Amino acid sequence: MYSLLSHNTFGIDVSAERFQEYASVEELKTLIAQGALTTPFLHIGGGSNLLFAKDYDGLVLHSRIEGIEVMEEDDRSVSVRVGAGVVWDDFVGYCVEHGWYGTENLSLIPGEVGASAVQNIGAYGVEVKDLIISVETVNIHGEERVYAVEECGYAYRDSIFKRPENKSVFVTYVCFRLSKEEHYTLDYGTIRQELEKYPALTLPVLRKVIIDIRESKLPDPKVMGNAGSFFMNPIVPREKLEALQQEFPRIPFYELNDGRVKIPAGWMIDQCGWKGKSLGPAAVHDKQALVLVNRGGAKGSDIIALSDAVRASVREKFGIDIHPEVNLVNG
Repeated sequence: MYSLLSHNTFGIDVSAERFQEYASVEELKTLIAQGALTTPFLHIGGGSNLLFAKDYDGLVLHSRIEGIEVMEEDDRSVSVRVGAGVVWDDFVGYCVEHGWYGTENLSLIPGEVGASAVQNIGAYGVEVKDLIISVETVNIHGEERVYAVEECGYAYRDSIFKRPENKSVFVTYVCFRLSKEEHYTLDYGTIRQELEKYPALTLPVLRKVIIDIRESKLPDPKVMGNAGSFFMNPIVPREKLEALQQEFPRIPFYELNDGRVKIPAGWMIDQCGWKGKSLGPAAVHDKQALVLVNRGGAKGSDIIALSDAVRASVREKFGIDIHPEVNLVNG
């Protein structure tokens, strides 16, 4: 058995029957050809979006494919090919250092580049799908395929790579197009307010502001186990919002292009009185109700019990189902 304690940011003390890493496409294809990828298997990134309910009775795979390579570049933009095993925030830092615009609002999101393309990570008005050109993959048969961004089925925290039939498709590289022309996304959360502390707006300044905001709201997984935002923000018809406004006139929401609205799950959880509350060793974070934390020694079942209780409260009070963003692994 192989301990997965250092491979999940929730700090759940579970093990896998086997653990295998690879550092190149060739190494992965060799493992496949040798029959080393026995089922069941689970491919993980940085483990920042996983909740293990129990030990994993199978093989856990992890990519260590590194590298950031410029593919095309002109005066206006740059296209880069990035290994799936590159730490996401290291890539953001690299972009900012090189004066490439686009990733800065996604600073300090935990995890790796490969997982960013699977999950369609997003924060502060930016989603990674808007930066991706293509995703390179290898499937369980050792076949390589490049998916153009249009083929990836991107939606809010979703892609075709999350579908059950594509669990045997492994992301190896992600290609991004970033701008070299100065532009920023600032109209979200408290970004503009925080920027007032600085004499000028630059890429490094905006990255620092985003990091400061995240650190003020989100606990460090090294100190208190968590997976960042545990729940997705629900998207509802405008009629549902209007009905809720009768009872909750101050309910916050974000307009979407299709006439629907997104309601912050954290606000609803807070209204249900859960912020800072515990169920055994699992708790709702006292600064951000969207985050569930392991106060120490929690099992996956403790986090799940808390999640179920929170969801039931929101359903009862608002008539809305909220769903975990975190992937539950039942072994």
